[in-house]
Amino acid sequence: MSELEHFERSIKKDIDAFLNPQDKRSKPKPAVSIKTGFLVKLAVRRKRLEADILLEHESSSISKVEAQLEAERAARDAGYPVLGYLVSIEPL
Repeated sequence: MSELEHFERSIKKDIDAFLNPQDKRSKPKPAVSIKTGFLVKLAVRRKRLEADILLEHESSSISKVEAQLEAERAARDAGYPVLGYLVSIEPL
């Protein structure tokens, strides 16, 4: 095989791969979503003398304080009037 024939086959192979993207090697990869916000963990209870229950709330806020306030509001709306303490705030 001459250099010209080798070159022509190589170019034809590249053109076919470009025109027919169904080939497994050239499939696009799925996009990765980036989450922003915080996972807030609160110790809550329904009555004063009950044991604490861990409540997790995902907030899309970029502020830790706003995320904590949002989690506390969500806890009260879920029926936990007594908020014990903040366990942790972790980025998503």
